[in-house]
Amino acid sequence: MLRTEVFEGGFQLFLGERCIISHSENAPAVFLGTGHEHISMYRGNFKIRDSLMERDAMHFTGGGKDMLCFHSEAMGDFCLSLSVEDGLLRIKGKSDKANRIWLRFEADAKEHILGGGEQFSFIDLRGRSYPIWTREQGVGRNKLTEVTRLADCEDGGGGDYHTSFFPQPTFISSRLYFAHLENYCYSVMDFREEDYHELEIWSGELSLVLSAGESYAELLYKLTGLLGRQPVLPDWAMKGVWLGIQGGTERTTDIEKRCKAAGMDVSAVWIQDWEGKRVTSFGKRLQWDWRWNKEMYPHLDEVIHDDASAWMGYINPYLVEGGVLFKEAAEKGYFVKKADGSDYLFDFGEFDCGVVDLTSPAAFEWYKNVIKQNLIGMGFKGWMADFGEYLPADAVCANGESGMTAHNEWPMLWAKCNREAVEESGLLGDCVFFMRAGAAGSQRYATLIWAGDQCVDWSEDDGLPSVITAAISLGMSGYGVHTCDAGGYTTLFHLARDKELLLRWLEFACFTPVLRTHEGNRPDTNVQLYSDEELISASARLSRLHTGLLPYMRHCVEENSALGLPVMRGLFMAAPNEDKAYQRENYSYLLGSDVLVAPVVKQGETKRTVWLPEGEWRHMWSGEDFSGTVTVDAPLGKPPVFYRVDSCFAPLFEKLAADYC
Repeated sequence: MLRTEVFEGGFQLFLGERCIISHSENAPAVFLGTGHEHISMYRGNFKIRDSLMERDAMHFTGGGKDMLCFHSEAMGDFCLSLSVEDGLLRIKGKSDKANRIWLRFEADAKEHILGGGEQFSFIDLRGRSYPIWTREQGVGRNKLTEVTRLADCEDGGGGDYHTSFFPQPTFISSRLYFAHLENYCYSVMDFREEDYHELEIWSGELSLVLSAGESYAELLYKLTGLLGRQPVLPDWAMKGVWLGIQGGTERTTDIEKRCKAAGMDVSAVWIQDWEGKRVTSFGKRLQWDWRWNKEMYPHLDEVIHDDASAWMGYINPYLVEGGVLFKEAAEKGYFVKKADGSDYLFDFGEFDCGVVDLTSPAAFEWYKNVIKQNLIGMGFKGWMADFGEYLPADAVCANGESGMTAHNEWPMLWAKCNREAVEESGLLGDCVFFMRAGAAGSQRYATLIWAGDQCVDWSEDDGLPSVITAAISLGMSGYGVHTCDAGGYTTLFHLARDKELLLRWLEFACFTPVLRTHEGNRPDTNVQLYSDEELISASARLSRLHTGLLPYMRHCVEENSALGLPVMRGLFMAAPNEDKAYQRENYSYLLGSDVLVAPVVKQGETKRTVWLPEGEWRHMWSGEDFSGTVTVDAPLGKPPVFYRVDSCFAPLFEKLAADYC
């Protein structure tokens, strides 16, 4: 697998026949330096700047199969150790003088780069630079749009093409190798140059894993073997719709009954405000003191026990100042601290919270028990495990780490806390918690990822289309089970969800592992799936169609769990040598290997032109067979969906087409 060729003043490192790293005096690949970061945060939005003091190209002094050694006058000696185990190449190094490392990889002008965690704007990362720092995704996420400008003016929360809840320093090359940085520190993956890629690490230590393969499937098998794979979702989670509603026992049960009476398959009722609500200028928020609010939800325990549908709740790793749990955590010393030893409280949007210190074994166990007692004990079959991005860089953790070094790891620790609560309660495989924030290793713990807070619009960077891109990129980063807020979430400025957007989003979500709705941050402004009888009827049909897909969906999630193959896959998985397969503008994806979905992502569109990878594909709604590029009708309720003619699931798809045409 590994081969190094050493020559005077340099070397080349090969994986198989691929030259991955090439270093010479005229074209160095290894640099060391020093810098001083400046990081500030406001409500999960970070401003990051580096004062770079020195950057030295390192001179190669010798080495071979197991070690590569370098030297510079300013940075001194530096060595990279090489070891191969289980098909993975590990490269490690440590400098006593540097706190910045740069490493360059060989690149080809026609190469495509995938992964980077959950990236919402681009599937092919080539031509751009990606900072790895978990944060709010931002509103609009495109500095050229009016929505982003307004959000930036309001609180600096406009975001950019690279801002993400789940960034990850992992990339997969179309040259069929992957590179994964094991460091959790701030880093940057830079793919702007034609002849090299550069990885920047804000640390004096480097721990990198590389591997090559003969296909994307082989690379994902190795990558998910390293990072972990998700358990198979329970059948109930992949049936019907998770109905997102709130407002108290009477309101939620009334809406549920109304929807079921219209024929809707409601597999779960998700109530995020089970612990109470608060109203801010942003909209309806929650009472972050994770205890049953009996005033809003009287007899909730009885309702949960008696209902055939699963009921789901909400929690995050922060506690509101003045709450019962806040007081207990403060008394026990369970919050992340400031440098002066005081509890670190910060603004979450017109209310202050403490951050439970997940690096403290005692605090971790205490919060795990809050989940076990207050959510699982309540009878919830799952919950939204929200947030995880807000650890400030200047915080001090119980294990001695600073927020700077612990920040990117925090979502993984939050996932681990939830996972252990589920496992210790004997519910793994039946209970589902879903998260928006993630980090390398979340693959091993989180049972489901959702795409976070999209705008209720059609925008490419932060609306309906962005979720398709997000699912594909996250799948190529080792996390293969994805869902979203059907209809979007963020309603600010002039934005408001209308009927067409909601129905198109529901159509798309129907062909994902979990069909789930959200009322949004301003429910009264948005059209809801229960707003009128037409919407209820259309949503009911899609819920039953989603249930009908269960045998195939189960097959897909089992593949993901066993092999690391994501449920939602880029077209390049079927056509790796076709440049068009890497374009985000396709806005289509493979659901497993046998189904191609091309959601309608433009307002007013009733036809779609779709490129089909090699093979014979049958249009689900007309029964016609197609290949190549086709244009098909796409009326409301019938998004362009195709399946392989020779699929062993073809009889299932034919039956669904007959039942729901």
